[in-house]
Amino acid sequence: MEKRFQPYTRLAAIVFLVIGCMVVLRPFLAAILFACAITISSWPLYQRLLNRMQQRHTLAAAIMTVSLILVIILPLALVTWNIADNAGHVYRGLRDALEAGTVEAPAWVRQIPLVGESIDTYVSRLLHSREELIAAAKRFMEPARNFLLGGGIVLGSGVAQVSLAAFVSFFLYRDGSTLINALRVGMDKIMGEHAVEVADTVSRTVRGVMYGLLGTALAQAAVAALGFLIAGVPAVALLAVGTFLFSLIPVGPPLIWGGAAIWLFNQGSTGWGIFMLVWGMFLISGVDNVVKPMLISRGSSLPFLLVLLGVMGGVIAFGFVGLFIGPTLLAVALGLLRNWTNINPVVEKN
Repeated sequence: MEKRFQPYTRLAAIVFLVIGCMVVLRPFLAAILFACAITISSWPLYQRLLNRMQQRHTLAAAIMTVSLILVIILPLALVTWNIADNAGHVYRGLRDALEAGTVEAPAWVRQIPLVGESIDTYVSRLLHSREELIAAAKRFMEPARNFLLGGGIVLGSGVAQVSLAAFVSFFLYRDGSTLINALRVGMDKIMGEHAVEVADTVSRTVRGVMYGLLGTALAQAAVAALGFLIAGVPAVALLAVGTFLFSLIPVGPPLIWGGAAIWLFNQGSTGWGIFMLVWGMFLISGVDNVVKPMLISRGSSLPFLLVLLGVMGGVIAFGFVGLFIGPTLLAVALGLLRNWTNINPVVEKN
């Protein structure tokens, strides 16, 4: 009788152990998943570096971790600091201008078809009437404060999560070979002959999605920085990093280069504003249609809807690093589903 129930008691013990581990690691789950995605994506680079370091695992892992800090954490921290600093300057400048009565509606507002005159009249009356301005401030102050506070919390938590992910990545790099062997043995016992195929699908999918997301974001940021320099837009570095971050969001980069174009029009540089619009539409946003198909493999590509859901759901579930984790998890699930069902996606030719 005892032997008959022994497998069930072992299974119950394992289930309770897994649940306990998940409860303990839950606060760090996002950082661990992001560290795993980064480590899997950069594992070939780590292997080449390890060979150059004469198999000194700790030194190679430390170099990879420092590189991760310089490439991701430092720019993210600078963007967070710059946003907070510039927000303070804008607030103080706007407050002084309102007190002096020198704020005027931009001239281009009047030229907006159909609604331009109405918007210009309302904005001018609002700026020159202290009573209406105070009433409008009371209506919008709380939502604006909540929006800025939420954005600051997301960016701040993103810095913390990525920093923790870099710390975890060091140990994943250093002890990666041991972990891979342990996972291989465990998957062989659970999945049998399909273990190698599943592991290959997961590895290929994670690399494809991460290369596609990060490679496209870097390319769009570089092209955007060049366009901002040519057009004479200030804060090029900040806008370039902003383009990199917004490139991870579907239809995100137009928010950056579109804002730069509006600023140029507001400054009276109509020609440069048109240049910025053309540069943004055909080059910055066009990079997504050229670079991403080159970097991301066909088997790990995601439909637009799943990318959107992955980004939005990832941010809600994991915070800032969900930008990377959400699409990657959906891509892995889709890749495994295609592998198990032997159904390949239909690729449309543009």
